[in-house]
Amino acid sequence: MELILYRLSGTPVRGVLLGTAVTAVIQSSSATSAMVVGFVNSGMMKLGQAISVIHGALIGTSITGWIVSLSSVEGTGWVSIFSTETLSAIVAVVGIILRMFSKKQRVRHVGDIMLGFAVLMFGMHSMSGAVSPLRESPEFIKLLTTFSHPLPGILFGAAFTAILQSASAAVGILQALSMTGAVTFSVAWPIILGIAIGSSVPVLLSALGAKADGRRAAFSYLLIEILGVLILGALYYALDGALNFGLDGRIMNTVSIAALNTAFRVATALLLVPFQKQMTRLVCALVRESEKERAAAGELDRLDERFLRYPALAVEQSRLTVNSMANTARENLLQAIGLMEHYTDAGMEQVEQTEDLVDRYEDKLGTYLVKLNTQELDVKQNQNVSKYLHLLSDFERISDHAMNVAEVAREIAEKKVVFSDEGKHELNVLTAALTEILNMAVQTFVEDDLNLAYRVEPLEEWIDVLCDEMKGRHVDRLKRGTCSLSQGFVFNDILTNFERVADHCSNIAIAVIELEAYAYDTHGYLLDLKELRSHDFDGLFEQYSNKYKI
Repeated sequence: MELILYRLSGTPVRGVLLGTAVTAVIQSSSATSAMVVGFVNSGMMKLGQAISVIHGALIGTSITGWIVSLSSVEGTGWVSIFSTETLSAIVAVVGIILRMFSKKQRVRHVGDIMLGFAVLMFGMHSMSGAVSPLRESPEFIKLLTTFSHPLPGILFGAAFTAILQSASAAVGILQALSMTGAVTFSVAWPIILGIAIGSSVPVLLSALGAKADGRRAAFSYLLIEILGVLILGALYYALDGALNFGLDGRIMNTVSIAALNTAFRVATALLLVPFQKQMTRLVCALVRESEKERAAAGELDRLDERFLRYPALAVEQSRLTVNSMANTARENLLQAIGLMEHYTDAGMEQVEQTEDLVDRYEDKLGTYLVKLNTQELDVKQNQNVSKYLHLLSDFERISDHAMNVAEVAREIAEKKVVFSDEGKHELNVLTAALTEILNMAVQTFVEDDLNLAYRVEPLEEWIDVLCDEMKGRHVDRLKRGTCSLSQGFVFNDILTNFERVADHCSNIAIAVIELEAYAYDTHGYLLDLKELRSHDFDGLFEQYSNKYKI
């Protein structure tokens, strides 16, 4: 998605075309712009790209007006095919068939889309019939006359659209009213200008809680609409006052309103797209980023709740974030292990800060994945979400053990504990084995590498053997007096933490293997692996026993 967005919105023209195409399909500039706010908020899209896509979204939303104008098509022969009754009936029948009889979810969704279109057409036809008596109402005519003045018309259009939360719906209702024959150009023009401003409300609401870039993207929607209204509104009224176009009394119908709306949107884009860089700077100046936001920026920004409505995107963002969590936990443990040789207060502080970060990863990811799990997911997406939820605690516990190891390192430094040469050698061997299994487990998860996953359990088994043997050897050294009791406590703490980390690495590999097979049975997998000695367990175990022996 990131690559597609970058390539399709890499230039202003491409961005406009992308926004137009997407909005023409989903029939909502607000939905497109809310998605863009999410992309910018998560760092997937730059603000300049977002502005060009929003320009396109504003053009694309006018397509709905042309669809609605089909409701006014009447005639005989082939023309009647495009009438409301015929078109909505055909689309509804096809939609019902797809919705009721297809087993494929995607085909059923197409049926939903067609049924939605049929309901839209039927609704517009019913609305036009319901408002037709208004053409003879003096009160209605008087009300429309009020809106022919620019300021009241713009304010009404903005307020009406803000309440409806949809520019397409507002334009559609205006088109329905035009069927009374009482809507003139002088009424329609300011209302359309107001609809443009009011349509920014849903986008602004979608940016609540977003970081500065997300708020900037949302604000740019409002800025584009306000600039378009000010420039084109002022230009028309100034030229009309000087040249008298004679359009004010022209009776509008559904087609002319759709054309006026589209012309306004296209003209706004043509005027403002060349000044994209200047608009970006202006938005950045108006919406400032606080120091706190700057400090909090990071990988967790990927988990934008706007993506929950689009599971494929949300799952991918979750995968990238869990990958980051896994690598962060791994680096934290390696940093802690390094402190055992060269302890520094700065290093200890870094381990503590990273541990706090991993805890935040777990909290944010856990909440996000639970919400994602309530969405409509396919089999593969369900499988991935389950895997991520299972493994969050393992990565978090690895970082916890990093903190434990760092505290042991601090104790070694403060008490000036020195191990015997034999003890140092044993710890070096165990550290090398632990480093390999840790790197292997994280790589297994990040790359979803099944072949590598099968190599983890034999090494974990050998690490258990190593720890038991080292404990026995240490007891012998205590008996001989070559090691002290204080050294023994520290030594055992290291072994316990290392052994637990290896267990978590085993859990990670098992999850990758078992969830790939659409199951999660740790006990069953271990029985198969150890008792049946499958996947060359014995050969790998012997290989590791020769590589890491004391």
